[in-house]
Amino acid sequence: MQKKLIKVQEEDNVAVALVDLVQGDRVQFNGEEIILLSNTKAKHKIALTDLEKNSQIIMYGVLVGKALYPIKKGDVLTTENIVHQSDVVTQRTKRVTWKAPDISKWKDRTFMGYHRPDGQVGTQNVWLFFPLVFCENRNIEVLKEVFEKELTMGRERKQRQLLRNLINGKDADFNDGKTETGTETFDNVDVKFITHQGGCGGIRQDSQTLAKLLAGYVKNPNVAGATVLSLGCQNLQIDLLKNALKDIDPNLDKPVLIYEQQQMGTVDEMLNTIIKDSFAGIKAANAIQRKPASISKLKLGLECGGSDGFSGISANPALGYASDILAAVGGSPILSEFPELCGVEQELVNRCVNDDDAKRFMQLMKAYEASAEAAGSGFDMNPSPGNIKDGLITDAMKSAGAAKKGGTSPIVSILDYGEYVTKPGLNLLCTPGNDVESTTGMVGSGANIVVFTTGLGTPTGNPIAPVLKVSSNTILAERMPDIIDIDTGAVIRGEKSIQEMGEEILEYVINVASGTIEAKADQLGQDDFIPWKRGVSL
Repeated sequence: MQKKLIKVQEEDNVAVALVDLVQGDRVQFNGEEIILLSNTKAKHKIALTDLEKNSQIIMYGVLVGKALYPIKKGDVLTTENIVHQSDVVTQRTKRVTWKAPDISKWKDRTFMGYHRPDGQVGTQNVWLFFPLVFCENRNIEVLKEVFEKELTMGRERKQRQLLRNLINGKDADFNDGKTETGTETFDNVDVKFITHQGGCGGIRQDSQTLAKLLAGYVKNPNVAGATVLSLGCQNLQIDLLKNALKDIDPNLDKPVLIYEQQQMGTVDEMLNTIIKDSFAGIKAANAIQRKPASISKLKLGLECGGSDGFSGISANPALGYASDILAAVGGSPILSEFPELCGVEQELVNRCVNDDDAKRFMQLMKAYEASAEAAGSGFDMNPSPGNIKDGLITDAMKSAGAAKKGGTSPIVSILDYGEYVTKPGLNLLCTPGNDVESTTGMVGSGANIVVFTTGLGTPTGNPIAPVLKVSSNTILAERMPDIIDIDTGAVIRGEKSIQEMGEEILEYVINVASGTIEAKADQLGQDDFIPWKRGVSL
């Protein structure tokens, strides 16, 4: 019989309802009887003891709120009777000793990936088109129509005829009026397109940050080469991108084709040149084949969105266990979303391998929170209406569950937005809690695959990296099967352990990384890209 309540850690003074409970229900829990004083939906929290006004609310072993009014044992916690509160962290209090999981069955595992000259290995093989400024979005869209529809034999367009002639080995200017199908297949390369609203009009720092992000996308092992469009007069000048590429890798050995419209004449002339040059690059990329690589080459983005009251006890800790295995074999998990680490800073500071990283983490957290407060907000306003409805009623409560995605391994590096992952082990990356902005940032920092936990459902994907969706509950997996890759509801039902579920997640990751399973987000064509704009518009 399924349990009705669960207490995550021994020191917690609240429990999570695993099923809907009715006022007056008597629940036997940890050797005592609890009488429900209110109707309580599954995923919400029940007080396990009488709480006075201003009493601390402890969950996951950390402070997640305080009582605004007296709360009786057996009553439900709501936004009316508790408020966000978290511990103040100023420095490291201890060094954490890590007991790594047993990796005997994983240390020699491989995936089939695309090997790059710099030693990185991709899970996909992408030729990427992107603009330096929003003024070029229209031209990117034209190129997208031309390449996608021609390579998939879609609707006719003038530039498609040019590309078709190239595919069929004819003179680029030859046009006999026929609409022949291509004779060459391009099933070993994906052609992807990014658009954005940046590159000009904001403060210079925004363009510099965007340049670093785009350089990270070029550097990402999933990218074989790139075509870049510039207008010419924008803030994000070509030299900014080139400098960012040099900073991220002085020896970058990857084709990057850059075009400046204001130096190229008519739109047709420019597009024709771009199509000819890019086709040659795509053709070369298509010749790259998958080969075995150690799973230590995986850089795994850890993301959550549309979280619910089960996320922190099923999907997130299961992903955290997979993260620990990957860290133990020399891979690079990446934990981001700094507003959703509020309340667990002490644990994370104590897990930093070196003191400089511990200090940098606190500096980035404090600067980010201060900027939010200066804008009239704050981390305490992070939970969304959906989060609150499904049991995450304070930011610290949400954060304590979200941080479980990072497992328990030591933190080897603290990175600011736009910085690239270079160290094996768990990396912390400063990003917003916004799903797409965070995922966009992790991929720009080198993630070649992302696992995204959700309790409510979200279709987020990425142009160059597979994004796997993990549901915290089976109801969601059955309601939205087209977006959910993995269901961890068996943990809630007590049918599987966190460790068993974590191993299943890692096994699925390896299959997707090898190309034997396609992520649901890729099946849906979900190519989301939103850079984090930190400054104001001018």
